[in-house]
Amino acid sequence: MKLELRNIQKKFGEKEVLTGISFTAEGGKAFGLLGRNGAGKTTTIRILMDVFPADNGEVLLDGKAIQYGKVPIGYLPEERGLYPKKPIMDQLIYFARLKGMNHKEAVKSIDYWLERLGMAEYRNKRLDTLSKGNQQKIQLITALAHRPQIVILDEPFSGLDPVNAMLLKDVVKEQIAEGKIVLFSSHQMNYIEEFCDQIAILNNGKIVLQGELNDIKKNYVRDRLVVRSEDEERIMRELGACCSENEEGGLIIQLPSANDKQRMMRTLANTYDIDEVKVLEPSLNDIFVQYAENSHTNNQAVGVMGKGEGRQ
Repeated sequence: MKLELRNIQKKFGEKEVLTGISFTAEGGKAFGLLGRNGAGKTTTIRILMDVFPADNGEVLLDGKAIQYGKVPIGYLPEERGLYPKKPIMDQLIYFARLKGMNHKEAVKSIDYWLERLGMAEYRNKRLDTLSKGNQQKIQLITALAHRPQIVILDEPFSGLDPVNAMLLKDVVKEQIAEGKIVLFSSHQMNYIEEFCDQIAILNNGKIVLQGELNDIKKNYVRDRLVVRSEDEERIMRELGACCSENEEGGLIIQLPSANDKQRMMRTLANTYDIDEVKVLEPSLNDIFVQYAENSHTNNQAVGVMGKGEGRQ
């Protein structure tokens, strides 16, 4: 399957919220839709789900206009939307039937997911008797019980402890392995890096960067080194402001330009007792900060980063 958004535009009154965004997400892969609050992510998701229409543009599935009545979509919202005073099983069945399942199918699927997520004992409990993390798992069941072809996860790991986060990771990997289109929206960059093959970063209703995450990282300017050495204190003292401590251990050396890598590596190796020196690969958080948060990004068209392009 291939999901395409083409030239999506949306205004609310005089405010232009989306200014012609386009991207493609494929089955069997996870796509990360990133941006600060107010960048346009939620509007994009709502248009994708047919909550309201775009002013211009189209949503395609395998090259044809998506038929919402025939394509099941699962959505885990950032703001949870279940009923706190209602029994869990009753509302899970209700939501599954809203999405086209009959009662027997719904009960079978829900029982599977309750067992899969370690929630079977809460089957007949009220939602408000559960912890925040367990409520999150119940919300996840509403997104998956009807066997969607497209799964949209908005801040899926919010409120989960490490054990439940690991369980959710396994579930997400299963959905991807089944060939489903999985779309992530999150500010937790470590999860995006773990799951997503492709990303798009929104800023003020525009996509300012998109492409294969590995290609984006490879083409990001490589002007920092990571150094591990018995002489770290001496290196910091002698190199001064261009040298700082790395949170993960060792030192980070900021180079005047990427062209200085080899020269600096030789200097370090010839001058100090060096255990390791390598180029510091950018994290997705580094990239996100530049393209989604830096004010200069708002005024330039960055476009798609592909091979041969560097940081702009």
